[in-house]
Amino acid sequence: MRRLGLRQDEFEEVFSRSSGPGGQNVNKVSTAVTLVHRPSSISVTVRETRSQHRNRQLAVNRLITMIEETRKKQVAERRMAIEQERRRNSRRPRALRREIRKSKERRTAIKQARGKISPD
Repeated sequence: MRRLGLRQDEFEEVFSRSSGPGGQNVNKVSTAVTLVHRPSSISVTVRETRSQHRNRQLAVNRLITMIEETRKKQVAERRMAIEQERRRNSRRPRALRREIRKSKERRTAIKQARGKISPD
């Protein structure tokens, strides 16, 4: 959590009773863990093991993975936006501009040749 700059007080833990296999233990002890990262409102619920401690570790690991993926996606989107802006602001090379202009002039000549025939 330290390498991502996350603090313990940014997380909210809620423990509840689990369901499914685990026998009397999961029926009596709050083993399911719901972990919420408040700033990003990402939440994870884990109820895989009979141990609250192990479920808590799994929840923290999954939540950190999700936060990392979210941040990577945001960085990629930022880079893409910067690249698109750079491409939008760049000018076309002079040779390409000349070629486009010649193409337009040829097309103009073709269209003007289609003019109406005079009845002479």
